[in-house]
This record gives sequence, structure tokens and C-alpha cells, in this order.
Amino acid sequence: MNRQIAVRAALKAGVLGVFIGMIPFLGIVLTGALAVYFYRRESRFVLPPPLGSRLGGAAGVVAFAINALLIAIRIFVFHAQKEYIDAILKVAQKFGANSADPDFQAGIHNLFTPSRLAFTFVFGMLLTVVLASIGGALASLFMRPRNPRV
Repeated sequence: MNRQIAVRAALKAGVLGVFIGMIPFLGIVLTGALAVYFYRRESRFVLPPPLGSRLGGAAGVVAFAINALLIAIRIFVFHAQKEYIDAILKVAQKFGANSADPDFQAGIHNLFTPSRLAFTFVFGMLLTVVLASIGGALASLFMRPRNPRV
């Protein structure tokens, strides 16, 4: 595996993954698959599934890092924490939760404590890497050459 090509493929797919990631779960899987596609297009080499999984995971890390940076800037620089809390309450209300309940609102506010933010960060990163790795492995399987039986 050519590392220079792999880094470029992971960076390209990760940047595009920020936008593709707007499709819940499937977008991150597609980000990993896109990294394998970019690698194959540039190197003309088909990666085996374990390497495709690693490349997809790297693209997932890039996409997650960019998303985390953008959210952190929005929350801390523009003081948009209240907007995020309101958005969570609206989503909860759509799913039938009683968002007017003081205990429920306190629970939502507790999500923005440093320990809960750290947990959410770690869990989000693990989920992103796992889903992107699955996408990379699947893309490696589907992009391998087919040998017709003679």
C-alpha cells in the first residue's frame, strides 16, 4: 500500500465525508468506501478488505475531526449552546417525549457538562471509525476484479 496515495485518498474522502455525513450512518459508510475508491483510482491497485478497512477508518477520523472542529467553533466561539439544546428538545418532542418536564430538560442540560461532552466525543469517534471501516472493507470487496470462469 502506497502511504502517500492512502493519505491523499483519506483526506479527500474525509473532507467530502463532512457533507456526505449529513445522511445518518450511511454517509459515514460511504465516506470509507469513497476513500477506497480514490485509492484505487490513483494507484490502480485493489486493496484487500483489511487494508480497505484501515483506509476507510482513516477517512472516518478525518471527517470526524473536521465535524468536531466545526461544532466546537460554533458552540464555544459563537455561544450557540442554547441553540443546540433547543434543537435537541425539538427532536425529542417530535418523538413524543415530554420536553416541558423539568427533569427531562435538566437531563438535556447535563449533556453539555464536560464529562458528558467527553463521553459523547469518544463514542461519536468510535462509531464514526467503525462505520467508515465497514464502508472501506465493503468497497474493497466490491471493487475487486471479477474473474469469469472459463
